Amino acid sequence: MRSTAAVLALAVAAVLGGGACSRLQPATPQAPGTATVVRVVDGDTIRVRIQGADEPVRLIGIDTPETHGKGGLRECFGAEATDRLEALLPEGTTVRLVRDVEARDRYDRLLAYVYRAEDGLFVNLAMAKEGFATTLTYPPNIAHADEFVAAVGAARLRQRGLWHTCGSADVPLSGSAGKT
Repeated sequence: MRSTAAVLALAVAAVLGGGACSRLQPATPQAPGTATVVRVVDGDTIRVRIQGADEPVRLIGIDTPETHGKGGLRECFGAEATDRLEALLPEGTTVRLVRDVEARDRYDRLLAYVYRAEDGLFVNLAMAKEGFATTLTYPPNIAHADEFVAAVGAARLRQRGLWHTCGSADVPLSGSAGKT
């Protein structure tokens, strides 16, 4: 009787202990290269949580108008580009980050091609196609440069987004600090 009680007590302890341990561990570990959007900084930069750390991520290959540039620079269509990226990547969105040759830029931001996990949308390319961005190529990070050039060319030709509203990229808003 005594040994049966001891075995039963050990079994109960193992079940309860195992349950407690499973609550402390994440239910689904984050797959390599995936992150969760914390917030959109501007039209070409986001903050993500990856492996427990918050990291800034610069979308490779595109450049959107400034919303808070050097010397207070604000450019035509900057707010719209930021709003569009927020619509594509709301807080909590799971994304897949794909690197090119260089991992970080001079501001220590991760450099990545960003794909929305739920449907595989290539966010960098979508921003270019929809007219919210122009190209920005920094070799050696050129894996998708031709796609970006084609997408921006088509958006410009069709007068989409900033090409319709601003006429070209890098147009300061009136009253904004001059470009430095």
